[in-house]
Amino acid sequence: MNEIIATGIAALIAGPIMWLLHKLDKNNSQQHTQNLDALHKLDTKVDIVTSKIDHHVEWHLDRAANEDTNN
Repeated sequence: MNEIIATGIAALIAGPIMWLLHKLDKNNSQQHTQNLDALHKLDTKVDIVTSKIDHHVEWHLDRAANEDTNN
């Protein structure tokens, strides 16, 4: 009989704890998904800025090369 009572008490304690851990795990997964989406957007924006900077640097180099040939 003691084993049945001990099993019941363990279930009463472990049940809510497992439910809470399951809820926290879902929230954590949603946060990871949101963070991953934000990182992808940031990566795209950084690539665009990098491309613009590369074109601007090339423009300066071309301009400097043209000035050297004109002088």
